[in-house]
Amino acid sequence: MDNKDLNNIDSETLRLLLEEEKSVYILDVRPKEQREEWFIPGSNYIDAYNRLNEGDLSVLDEINIPENTKVVTVCAAGRTSQIAADELRKKGIEAYSLEGGMKGWSLSWNTAEIEDNNLKIVQVRRTGKGCLSYVLGSGSEAIVVDASLSPDIYLAVAKQNGWKIKYVIDTHIHADHLSRSLALSELSGGTLYMPDQYKLKYSFSRIKDNDELQFGTSVLRALHTPGHTMDSTTYMIDNKYLLTGDTLFTNGVGRPDLKASEAEAAKRASILYNSLMKLLGLDYSSIVLPGHISRPVPFDHQIISMSLKEIKETVSTLHLSEDEFIRVILSKIPPTPPNYLKIVELNFSGDLNSVDPKEVEAGANRCAIS
Repeated sequence: MDNKDLNNIDSETLRLLLEEEKSVYILDVRPKEQREEWFIPGSNYIDAYNRLNEGDLSVLDEINIPENTKVVTVCAAGRTSQIAADELRKKGIEAYSLEGGMKGWSLSWNTAEIEDNNLKIVQVRRTGKGCLSYVLGSGSEAIVVDASLSPDIYLAVAKQNGWKIKYVIDTHIHADHLSRSLALSELSGGTLYMPDQYKLKYSFSRIKDNDELQFGTSVLRALHTPGHTMDSTTYMIDNKYLLTGDTLFTNGVGRPDLKASEAEAAKRASILYNSLMKLLGLDYSSIVLPGHISRPVPFDHQIISMSLKEIKETVSTLHLSEDEFIRVILSKIPPTPPNYLKIVELNFSGDLNSVDPKEVEAGANRCAIS
């Protein structure tokens, strides 16, 4: 493995091993509560954190590792996993510690695709964070929606498909990850569009309800769907695909409480209800492509999507009256995302150079209420 420290493996190398379906045994040694919140798909778990830090290395005797298998040990930041890897190597096992731990893994990603005549949709998934972004290609042109990773990744996807990025756009001002859309628009030359609001401190083109953007032979149409945030906008592609951001998920709906008082959250829950009813009034065969998922994304190349019909049948809150919806949603508010105020402020300014994304974005996604 090509690493500066031969006893460590970086997140990109591990990502490629999983992408290429290479055999690797991932051993997670974090405390149980951290494991329950977020983990690497396909990883194995042992409740070893305290014992390893207390010097009880015998805990590693309790695991059964297949012969001739590379082992990658994982913890939150890479210290305890190093203890585990060192001990496994003493046993003659080829073992590496994941550099930067789960914080480093938060930037890892994989993809899945939909091809529909002249339209191709590449879903770019941050497996370590649950953020879903999209590269929409038609003819020789592309639109990138909700860029949450290094611009280089989207530029590479576009190049591989022979697309020029024409537009870069977000569904709303995000609170759980840093938007890379401004940087991507500058590097790609694509026009930056953002939902109509007055909070951003940099120049952008405004997209409003029912505005349309053409790329190749396809059309993106904006549907203002406020509630999660007041600028939240869904994008319909070719009257068939719905990029719903944090308004509607495959297993739930967006939270209406961030940066809001209790009274304001109730008001926004009412607005969200009406936005959801607006979406449910569309063709039930429309395919929802959400902005997040609340579980690690496996390296299976299976698109994360669901039809409006399927979502209506399985998400119970969509069957409630408006008053019941508000009551239930406000009773199910999850913990606030870590650093969300800092992230929002950085997204307002567009200046991401002063922070380490791995530090401010670490942690599971908490945008959905199911």
